[in-house]
Amino acid sequence: MKIALIGATGFVGSAVLQELAQRGHTVTALVSNVAKVPALPGVNARASNAYDAADIAAAVAGHDAVISAFNPGWGKDDIQALFVQGHNAIVAGIKAAGVQSFLEVGGAGSLYIAPGLQLIDTPEFPAEWKEGALGARTALNLLREESALNWRFVSPPVFLAPGERSGQYRLGGDDVLFAGEQPAGISVADLAVAIVDEIESPKHSRQRFTVASV
Repeated sequence: MKIALIGATGFVGSAVLQELAQRGHTVTALVSNVAKVPALPGVNARASNAYDAADIAAAVAGHDAVISAFNPGWGKDDIQALFVQGHNAIVAGIKAAGVQSFLEVGGAGSLYIAPGLQLIDTPEFPAEWKEGALGARTALNLLREESALNWRFVSPPVFLAPGERSGQYRLGGDDVLFAGEQPAGISVADLAVAIVDEIESPKHSRQRFTVASV
């Protein structure tokens, strides 16, 4: 497949890029700094502005699918507004380009920890992550109103860390996945496996899903 990957040098994006290249896909890595894109088979780097819908449209035209691992940067004070701004530009650009298949990587904050209670709304949710998580939740809510795209939104589990690629994971929906009595986790490499599996064999049309290690 020919896949455009937005945010290909971030924590999640770089793992997805490796997984796509390993599986033999043709990838356009859309980044702000092309010098950071590693030399991988089938990967072409392209400078792109995630806040510019016209730029995104030109960059993703002709691709079979788009994966967005866009993140404005956790250290930015206005990350919530920037997250939504980028999301809106990316969606508008993809629609203008006529690409139907879209997968967006969000956060765990909008997963439900109890009936009617999302993780982000609990007192224990870390303050330093809240603004970004609010932006990701808004992006999910906007996608749920979107009918022109075959979108999917993946929320990582509560714990996402570097680690080995096992190639295995379990799927969930809108609720936090647990390992015993504790929230579950996954390696970023196995999250990338789940993301590319969904692109290759879609199972969550116009749905949010989550994953965790087995």
